[in-house]
Amino acid sequence: MGLPIIGETLQFFVPYTSTDISPFIKKRIQRYGPVFRTSIVGHPIIVSTDPELNSLVFKQGADSWFKPWYTDSFSEIIGSESLMFHEGFLHKYVRGLVREGFGPDSLKSLLVDLEGRTKSHLGSWSVLPSVDLKEVVSAMLHGFAVEKLYSFSDPEMIRGHKQSYDAFLRGLISFPLNIPGTAYWKCLQVWLHKDLMEEIDSGESPLTEKMATDLLFLLPFAAFESTSSTIVSAFHYLTAHPAALAELTREHEAILKRREESGSVGISWREYKSMTFTHMVTNETLRLTNIVPGIFRKVMKDVEVKGYLIPAGWTVMVYPTAAHLNPSVYDDPLSFNPWRWEGQKVNSGSENFMAFGGGTRFCSGAEFVKLCMAIFFHHLVTKYRYVQFD
Repeated sequence: MGLPIIGETLQFFVPYTSTDISPFIKKRIQRYGPVFRTSIVGHPIIVSTDPELNSLVFKQGADSWFKPWYTDSFSEIIGSESLMFHEGFLHKYVRGLVREGFGPDSLKSLLVDLEGRTKSHLGSWSVLPSVDLKEVVSAMLHGFAVEKLYSFSDPEMIRGHKQSYDAFLRGLISFPLNIPGTAYWKCLQVWLHKDLMEEIDSGESPLTEKMATDLLFLLPFAAFESTSSTIVSAFHYLTAHPAALAELTREHEAILKRREESGSVGISWREYKSMTFTHMVTNETLRLTNIVPGIFRKVMKDVEVKGYLIPAGWTVMVYPTAAHLNPSVYDDPLSFNPWRWEGQKVNSGSENFMAFGGGTRFCSGAEFVKLCMAIFFHHLVTKYRYVQFD
């Protein structure tokens, strides 16, 4: 369990550069097995890389033994009344709102605007000697999200809003020192001073004004941060694997040729759904990138699994990377191989693929990530040839 109070927090947060399982996790799996205990940021935690326990953790309902949990610092920034902490009716209500904005039906109507924005930005980047891909893709998607959600149109306002999110992100992953000048302190200032909407008519919505404001603040962040990271990672893997890039290019050139022959303009929803290899690339990128490093659940009552007792009040951390790099499921798991997804479902989660979470809290924005990936690479590989990733 490590040292008193701080436990093994310092060892847990030591950075590493490979896509493999964290050295902290790997060392303890080898010593204790797929489920082990530790202490991180002052909390006793069970780390699970076991599929059976993971399935139990993601099971939701009135009889669920596990409830969503976040660290104290994260909870302080987000707020204890945040919708991320709610379950039952409110959780279902919010998921419905998110699906209205980012679900398949809504994305069909947003496709044209998103494609136009992508083409415009790719064109402007192509005349520059170089760009920071993560920064420009993130800015592009952030601008799209806030324009749709808030009706922002002033470039200065959008840039200022993006700077606030940058401070917010740095604070989320910083050590929680609430001292003026630290990243954590700046993050709290952004959160405490957010003001994005008018008062809600309580008679028409179950949400309080604070809940709605929290939701409006978090949605753009969820939309652009994970999506831009996925696009940049895919770019990296494709430039390092010419065969995969060639196959992706063939798929999109064939779509472009058929469109030209029919006289249609722009990507249709049917074309997007037909991009089989592109979806395989997206899944493989998400499997290796592991944007969500851990999924936390609080144990509500004593749970016995495989002869082990997990005490009430403890926290279970499901570690998706172990599932994504399991050699008994994925042959040569550290290799980028989109073909491994051939013939498999690429639009849902499972105990072996948790890139978007699991259970009833499976991310409602998963389709948005896939659509952005498809549009970006469709125009990149059919119009721009000489690109280099550094």
